[in-house]
Amino acid sequence: MHCALNRVSAVVAAAAMLAACGRSPASAPPAASVPPAAAGAPLEGTATHGDHNPHHGGVVLMKGDLHYEVVLDATGRAHHVYFSDALREELPASIASDVVLTIRHPGEERIAMQIDETGESWVGAGRPVEAPANATARLAFAIEHEPYFIDIPFTSAPR
Repeated sequence: MHCALNRVSAVVAAAAMLAACGRSPASAPPAASVPPAAAGAPLEGTATHGDHNPHHGGVVLMKGDLHYEVVLDATGRAHHVYFSDALREELPASIASDVVLTIRHPGEERIAMQIDETGESWVGAGRPVEAPANATARLAFAIEHEPYFIDIPFTSAPR
């Protein structure tokens, strides 16, 4: 009896192996369960998603895989917002719409932003911010018609 069970087990195991070997490539499981970047190795030819260094002197934030860099200007002359993808490749400013910056320093100042002459960033001007440590900025924009906003301390932006 013991011998018969071993044969049945061997037949079942052989049938399972044959079924697995006959599987089409489309239904095969992925070769690696951990992507190379997650295992600590960067993808060949690309920078890792971890690049949050400011490229324009501002502060880098994220909405999903979309990165955006907010450059606040205490003089009020030129606030900028730049957009980049998950690998920090620059995106045209037109990727976003309805960009508005609201500075809260004594009082509230709503700054309508517009795309700069190069098409690389949104830019807007306002009053000087006398006490950046006591000011906040609300950045609002839409991506693919989805509205978004975030409040940031004005002092989080490098001067």
